[in-house]
Amino acid sequence: MGCLLSVDWDYFICCKDLKLNSSLENKKNVIDLWYKKYLYFQEKGININKYYDLSMEIKTFWQKIKSKFNISNDTKVFVSDSHKLSYDIAKNFKCDIVYLFDSHSDLGYGGIDSLDFEVNCANWLGKLFKDNYIKKAYIVYSKYTLEKPIFFESINKIYNIKYISFKNISTSIPITTIHICRSGAWTPPWYDNKFFEFINQLKIPFKLIDCPKRKWDPQNISLSDKIFFMIS
Repeated sequence: MGCLLSVDWDYFICCKDLKLNSSLENKKNVIDLWYKKYLYFQEKGININKYYDLSMEIKTFWQKIKSKFNISNDTKVFVSDSHKLSYDIAKNFKCDIVYLFDSHSDLGYGGIDSLDFEVNCANWLGKLFKDNYIKKAYIVYSKYTLEKPIFFESINKIYNIKYISFKNISTSIPITTIHICRSGAWTPPWYDNKFFEFINQLKIPFKLIDCPKRKWDPQNISLSDKIFFMIS
């Protein structure tokens, strides 16, 4: 059938000393909440930027990917903010295999019951299995992940899920389509320029879906905006 390569931008982002809680994907959490976090830490005399690092792996990632996967200029590439778009892409392009590069498995975070919910950024991969659209998934965790495969034991027992390292990926795997997601509720807006540079490094035309570059200018926000961000 086909193979989807799905890459989450948070694969490359280290969050030091802060636990990233799950967030709903909406404007409030994609941009407003980041201003709120910035102002909260500013009051304590802390620069929030120091808690985040961006891996230099972004400079060599696509080169490494192309050493393992067969990608051509005809490969369809989609870019979105939400990772749940991978569900629709796999379904519509008849991809029965998924390779996922992510800090999260997106299998569903409440066991099998979480697959009864509607498709969202946290369960799209599990839903693809439950709805019989895919047969196999390979998950390549970020070195920054806090997850472990055992967290998804009940789902792992039912479906064909492999947790692998990059070096264990076979070569010459044909890719039907690529999805790159920003996951803006989890990834800082000050890395957005790097995100779009990363996409362009693939050097294949892509379709952008609901993923505008976020305006990040905390030095010049008004007093009314500060009040809005802090009480929202």
